[in-house]
Amino acid sequence: MDRYRPTEEPAPAVPAPSPDQVDPAVLGALLARHGWRRRGGAVGRYARWTPPGDMAGGTSLLVPESREFPDSGDLLGEAVTALARSAAPSAREVLIGLAVPSDEIRWRREVPEPRTGAPAWTAQERLRAAARATLLAGALAARGRAGYYGARHRREAEAWLDHVLIGPAGPGGRELTVFVPVEHGRAVTGTLLRALYALRDAVDYQRTTGRQEAFDAAVEAGVSRELTEAVVALVEGTEGARVALEWSPGAGPPLGSAVRPEPVEFSPGDLPALREAGARYEQAEPSVPVRVTGAVVRLRRTGPGGPGTVRLRVLAGAEVGQVRIALEEDDYRIAGHAHLVGLPIRVSGRLESRGGFRRITGARDVTPVQVDEAERDRLLKSMQANLGVAAFFEEACGGPEEEHGDGCPEP
Repeated sequence: MDRYRPTEEPAPAVPAPSPDQVDPAVLGALLARHGWRRRGGAVGRYARWTPPGDMAGGTSLLVPESREFPDSGDLLGEAVTALARSAAPSAREVLIGLAVPSDEIRWRREVPEPRTGAPAWTAQERLRAAARATLLAGALAARGRAGYYGARHRREAEAWLDHVLIGPAGPGGRELTVFVPVEHGRAVTGTLLRALYALRDAVDYQRTTGRQEAFDAAVEAGVSRELTEAVVALVEGTEGARVALEWSPGAGPPLGSAVRPEPVEFSPGDLPALREAGARYEQAEPSVPVRVTGAVVRLRRTGPGGPGTVRLRVLAGAEVGQVRIALEEDDYRIAGHAHLVGLPIRVSGRLESRGGFRRITGARDVTPVQVDEAERDRLLKSMQANLGVAAFFEEACGGPEEEHGDGCPEP
C-alpha cells in the first residue's frame, strides 16, 4: 500500500489506460459513482460530464454512449487525457477503475472538524491503519476460518495487500477509498463483506440480549479477533463509522451477491461488545498439533549445558513465519548441529494460541532433514547473510527477548 503522506502532498500519478481498452459504459458508470454530473449531450450518441463540487465549472468530458460511431475512439481518448490532467481527486479514482478493474471499498469516519492541520494528519493515519487492518482481516478469512489467527497466514495475507491500490484521502481524514483488483481480490472482498454483515448482526444480538453466542457462529462468515480489532480502531474517537463496497462495473457483482451492497455502520456504543468478542475469540481458539520443518535461525540457553530455546524459520507444516521451541539438551544439540551444517530440522508438537501462534510446546521427534546440495548451500548462505555465524552465537548469549545467563552456549 502507498506510504502515508500529508494531505497537501499530491498523490502519485496513475497511468492512463489505452482508449482502445475503455468501455464507454464502464466509464460512464465510474463517473456517476464518483460524483460527476451528466449535463446533457446528443441523445443516443454521447453525454457531457462535469466534475463534482466546486470544480464543476472546469473540465468537462464528452463520453460516447457506445463505440458504434466513427468519432467514439477520439472522444474516449480525449476523455482519458482530460481525466489524467484534471485536478479533481475523483478523476484519479475514475482512472484507477479504468486501468485496473477493481472493487471499491470506502471507509468513512465521522470525526469532528479539525482546528489545525495536525489533527487532520493524525486522523488520516488512523483511518489508513484501520482500513489496512480491515483488509488484512478479510485476507486472513479468505484463507481459512478462525476466531484468532495470530501469526497464522499473515505472510500471505500481507503479501496480498501489495495488490491493493489506494485512492486520495478525503478531507480531515474522514474518508478513504481503496481499489481491490478483481483478478487478485474478489474472494477477499466477498469474504470481507459477509464478515462485516455477520459482525454487525452479532453485535446487535449481544447488545439486545447480553449474550455472545452469535459471535461463535459469525466465525464461519469470516469474523475474527483481527476483524473486531480493526473495527474498534475504525470507530474509536468518532461519532460513527461505515464501510461500503461497490463492485467493479466491468466485472459486475459475484453470483448471488446484491448489485449494490448496503453499507455496514458501527457506532461508539458497539465498542464494548466488539472488545468482549475479540477477547472471547483469543481465549477460545485452541492450540493445534503440527509437524514443522524449519531452518534454525537462533539458539539460546542459560549455560553450556541443559535445555534451551531455538527459533525456526518455518519452511513447511504451519502457516507462520517463525516459531520458538523449548528443547531438552539432546534435542537442543541436534538443532545446533543441524544449523552448523546447513540442514533444517523437523519437530512435532502443539502450536500454541497464547502469544499469537508463535510458539510450539511439547516438542518431540527432533530430527535433521536431508536436502539436496543446492538447497543446503542456499540455506547456509541465507542464514549467514542474515545473521552470520558469530552474530548467531552472540544472540545465543544475550538479547532482549528472553532471560539468559552469562555463559555462551555450546551447540
